Amino acid sequence: MSCGSRKIQIRNIPPHLQWEVLDGLLAQHGTVENVEQVNTDTETAVVNVTYSTKEEAKEAIEKLTGHQFDDYSFKVSYIADMDAAPPDQAPRTRRGGRLSRNQGASQPGPSGEFGAPRTTQQDLRIIVPTQYVGAIIGKEGLTIKNVTKQTQSKVDIHRKENAGAAEKPITIHSTPEGCSAACRMIMEIMQKEANETKAMEDIPLKIIASNNYIGRLIGKQGRNLKKIEEETGTKITISSLQDLNIYNNERTITVKGSLEACCNAEVEIMKKLREAYENDIAAINQQTSLIPGLNLNALGIFSSTLPVLSPAAGPRSTMPPVGPAGYNPFLGHSSHLSSLYGVPPASAQEQEVAYLFIPTQAVGALIGKKGQHIKQLAHFAGASIKIAPAEMPDATERMVIITGTPEAQFKAQGRIFGKLKEENIFTGKEEVRLETHIKVPSTAAGRVIGKGGKTVNELQSLTSAEVIVPRDQTPDEKNEVVVKICGHFFANQTAQRKIREIIQQVKQQEQKHQQGAAVSPQHSK
Repeated sequence: MSCGSRKIQIRNIPPHLQWEVLDGLLAQHGTVENVEQVNTDTETAVVNVTYSTKEEAKEAIEKLTGHQFDDYSFKVSYIADMDAAPPDQAPRTRRGGRLSRNQGASQPGPSGEFGAPRTTQQDLRIIVPTQYVGAIIGKEGLTIKNVTKQTQSKVDIHRKENAGAAEKPITIHSTPEGCSAACRMIMEIMQKEANETKAMEDIPLKIIASNNYIGRLIGKQGRNLKKIEEETGTKITISSLQDLNIYNNERTITVKGSLEACCNAEVEIMKKLREAYENDIAAINQQTSLIPGLNLNALGIFSSTLPVLSPAAGPRSTMPPVGPAGYNPFLGHSSHLSSLYGVPPASAQEQEVAYLFIPTQAVGALIGKKGQHIKQLAHFAGASIKIAPAEMPDATERMVIITGTPEAQFKAQGRIFGKLKEENIFTGKEEVRLETHIKVPSTAAGRVIGKGGKTVNELQSLTSAEVIVPRDQTPDEKNEVVVKICGHFFANQTAQRKIREIIQQVKQQEQKHQQGAAVSPQHSK
């Protein structure tokens, strides 16, 4: 292939390679516009990478060819740049989990979840023992046809996935009621088959879900899960976080009990998961309107912090239009989008400082071996990231000082939240919630609070973050006071953006006032 291409293929990538490491390597050679994973039967991963210029692709080929990682040596070559399309071309859309143009590839969603069929959390994904797949399909496919017809669902049985595996995934696309009805019928078919072959008493129901929603399913101190177990008479377990790797950002929820009990539990479990998914969609809607043109696909190629909001999975998708002019960050971004912003507003270029507080035991993981992780993170986000010394020897928290544009703040903070989740600093039972401090001019503090606390209360209900403006603060040398924000990533981000908006408005009003004051004496002459 001639070197007139911006697109390269990297083969022989070790499957245990961390997202951030590969991401950092790719970003060292230029702006990465797109990364797609190619489905292969090999143990190692293969990715297609599109750089924004041919020169960057050339440099990446030269530098990454033969790059050693553990005992693996990268193999890199040019591939045809099919994406070199005019800028006005519509972004690629997907149906049924494949790229419409590049049939061999499946692109990771914002969480970098590779190798899984493309679905949304609206769908129900279950795993069934391989020995029952034949019975579920039935002679000439009649049984599964009957299931789809009766429940008005589309059922995909991924038979070719994980050749030789003891279990196979099934995806059910339908309304929540349709998914539950199809699940019940599949469970009944397996139970009948098990009874006839005397294989086992009760077949457990296994549901697959993105790790991003598991914390909310479990609930604080496991309350949500306990409630579902008690109400349905089931025993529910969730697969270990240790099973997550480059190919898999999903956990298996195993429900044990009678067929009836398992089906009742499915309804409640999926209700919680869909609710978490919809809340994240709403949070992203807010985010894209607060940071104009924010492209989450470009942001989080290898990030595990963002929800797995995969592109619309077929005609049944109810994905809402997002951001300006119906721009939807979940449709794979077209090749001309080289940054997170379409056209960054002038104010978005301003450097901001945020102070994020992380548990002391997470500091080592954030810094990484010889400081590699924090360097890559700063490079990826385009931000300065510094960890302040501990204030006291036994301090439980450390302050991370992040300086950068709104885009850089979003990327850096998002990755830090994700890292804490990956490192299991917060147990799988808790959502990662952190405290962030931002400084506001003392003249704007009153506006953030609002009359009788009205604005701060509205902020809290809109963002679901806790916002505290400590009273009786003495302003610092820059005449600024601290606002404390506590919440999960999207809540924290949205509150920061809203407060920064208020500061902007106050500054603009002050400037107008000053200009008016400067002009008026001349008029009086």
